[in-house]
Amino acid sequence: MRTEEEMFELILSVAKSDRRIRAVWLNGSKASPHAKKDRFQDYDIVYVVKSLNEFIENTNWLHVFGERIIMQKPDAMSMFSVREDRYAFLMLFKDGNRIDLTLVPQSLKKEILLEEKMTKVLLDKDYDLPQLEAPTDSDFWIKKPSESFYDNCCNEFWWVTTYVAKGICRNDILYAQAHLNQVIRPMLLQMISWRVGIITQFSVSDGKFYNRIPDYLSEVDQEQLLKTYPSGMTEEIWQSLFIAIELFRKFAREVGQQLGYQYPESDDKKVHGYLESLYKS
Repeated sequence: MRTEEEMFELILSVAKSDRRIRAVWLNGSKASPHAKKDRFQDYDIVYVVKSLNEFIENTNWLHVFGERIIMQKPDAMSMFSVREDRYAFLMLFKDGNRIDLTLVPQSLKKEILLEEKMTKVLLDKDYDLPQLEAPTDSDFWIKKPSESFYDNCCNEFWWVTTYVAKGICRNDILYAQAHLNQVIRPMLLQMISWRVGIITQFSVSDGKFYNRIPDYLSEVDQEQLLKTYPSGMTEEIWQSLFIAIELFRKFAREVGQQLGYQYPESDDKKVHGYLESLYKS
């Protein structure tokens, strides 16, 4: 596997040797001095170019980066929203390195450069890019919820628990799993995220798909959270639902108390009783 130094040298040498490429900057975790480093980190690179079409119509210039396992061009795919102001090549190479290379037109470089704070300029041939502050992930810090947002999260959680139970009782496992995975757990993770925000004074990010949350949980709570990911067995889905309820109740009460919001004890009691009755029937 090529080293980080080798990869950056390659990325910059390509840009320096091509007059059509006017600037290069780095986005994402590699731009942050605080991010955990491992061999799976992507190189989120932006090339500022004179003309997008020249690079899009003939992609042979990409071969210099190495032998690819697979490439995706999301801005050319009908299943994604097409962006008119940029074009990305996502490339996984045989040695395990990955470059997410985005091309942006020279005319929009200043606006796009300022879109993210987790950015570090690597090359500026024309010496006209604005000066940036040190890269920071503050754009992704956990935000304090309003009382109505907190209430909505609680209501959505308890309301959809009944959908999971209905799916189980009908032996409609895909339906039950969909609601558990797509609604119940996201509401639980959102509540835990707010709790992390409280104990850190809302000065940290919870990561992609909440992947930094376990760092702030006890070992017991980490284990319980993982148990909310069941197999397709009916009993496991029931137990995962009840564990999710226990965790949600615990963290929602704490968040509500810390922020001065009222936890819906009545909904909790009545819905939980209803679920227990279905489980025992």
